[in-house]
Amino acid sequence: MAEPQKSPPVIETEGISAVPKDVGEDLEGRSNSQPQIEDFDVETVERVYRKLDLRIIPAFWVLYFLCSAIRSNIGIAQTMNKQQGHDLMTMLNLSAKDVSTALALFYVAYVVFDFPSNLVMSKLSPRIWMARIVFATSLIGACFAAVQNAWSVKFLRFLLGVVIAGMWPGMSYYLTLFYPPSRTGKRIGMYFSAAQVSAAVVGLVSAGFQLMDGQGGLVGFRWMFLIYGLVGIVLSIALIWWLPDRPLIPGQVRGRSGLSRWIPAPPEALTGQDAVVHYQDLKRVYHARPWNLKDLVAVLLDWRLWPLTMMYFGVVGVGIGTQLYGSVIIAAIQPTASSIEVSLLFAPIWIMDLIAILTIMPISDRFHQYRAVIFSLAVCIQIAGLLTVTFATNNGWARYGGLLMVGFGLGPTVPNCMAWSNEVFQKRHGEVGVAAATALVSGLGNLGSVTTTYALYSGWPEDAAKGPHQYRKSNLVMIGILCISILSSAVMWIALKIVGNPPSSKLHDLDSSSEFEDGAARRETRQRGFGFLRGTTSD
Repeated sequence: MAEPQKSPPVIETEGISAVPKDVGEDLEGRSNSQPQIEDFDVETVERVYRKLDLRIIPAFWVLYFLCSAIRSNIGIAQTMNKQQGHDLMTMLNLSAKDVSTALALFYVAYVVFDFPSNLVMSKLSPRIWMARIVFATSLIGACFAAVQNAWSVKFLRFLLGVVIAGMWPGMSYYLTLFYPPSRTGKRIGMYFSAAQVSAAVVGLVSAGFQLMDGQGGLVGFRWMFLIYGLVGIVLSIALIWWLPDRPLIPGQVRGRSGLSRWIPAPPEALTGQDAVVHYQDLKRVYHARPWNLKDLVAVLLDWRLWPLTMMYFGVVGVGIGTQLYGSVIIAAIQPTASSIEVSLLFAPIWIMDLIAILTIMPISDRFHQYRAVIFSLAVCIQIAGLLTVTFATNNGWARYGGLLMVGFGLGPTVPNCMAWSNEVFQKRHGEVGVAAATALVSGLGNLGSVTTTYALYSGWPEDAAKGPHQYRKSNLVMIGILCISILSSAVMWIALKIVGNPPSSKLHDLDSSSEFEDGAARRETRQRGFGFLRGTTSD
């Protein structure tokens, strides 16, 4: 299979130079002229995806690490230098209700702006939009170093939710431009682990920031806000060169018009034979037609959105609750621990989460037809951990062990939700399906975060009263919403078994007989399972 000998005519369309449709047909060559469709061998395909991994995943990991730290460091700021009276609560004279309101406002903004942000990303250059998100998030994060009172904390948390909206579903959407949906779970897990490492590092590094307390006239938590924000601004500029733009058909030339002429162009993700292999394996991405309002409405009316949203609602609510209130819970479990000891005890929760992601998500991709089962088992581990935290009142270390269980169970749940959304909605609705569904699942699902940050723990004064049963009711509420997640995954799995998941409409330029008939689509009908033991798969 050879590349075209000369470049085809160039036609400018929204910053990307288009080529005639017959270029794709020429590239398909003999595979389209014979009844038997030939695919590249497994090792060749795997080599291309490994090359993409090296280009995309490290960039995503670093940006998600920093943005997660900026988003969540307000939690650890509540206990930093508490003995000196230099913690966030004391310095700004904040009440528990002020903090819970500020945390909830972030998610209110996130829910409102997540969906439109992801739709904009699908129309513009994904790498530029992602760099914009990181820059704005880091700038607002640095501004937290100047907060002086409750209203400024609430205002900046709301702005942070506005500018960071679209990052998480946007990353999931971006992956589907380069990978088949059945392979995205492992990759989502790879960069989602950055949030866990970030949570651990925020806890550990906060010990260092606490030692900087008073340096340069700034207390420890102000140093933390400022440094994370400045590092993130530098990263946002680097992402313009680091992340590749959406892939082009081999032989196609990328046009530069408007503002894109003034922004440095990154190297293409794939070139030469690698680009040809990727084109043959994932034609659906290269031939996706621009979506319109009718396509968007079809996605919004698809019932498959709602079980996935309820799955996400429960697990992300518990995850964010643990992330923001974990140090508060540890301080209640171990009342004699210093603020530095609390920070150090907070980190292992996310190390357990990281271990679960790295071990479970590759299995989930191999057995992608059983994502509901893997998801539900992980949620059961979270429930067991919360029950231990709630009822082992006579043993503080046993309760701490329960928090470690919660961290381990959380690991595979969120990546599985996003990967399953990719699988279902790319096949049903194409590119707009992924962009809209991941944003809605993430955005509406984060109403669970609003619940846990505003109504539970410090936001529930009666439940926050010190004593052996402190936070018991909040923990039981979280167990309840986790049960909703399990039930929703079961409903989704059973419903798909009954009605299936056929494409809802033609969303590609190729003729209907070849729609989705790329190498990846043919493989996705088969369960990879333990094929690597037989040498039939290597991913």
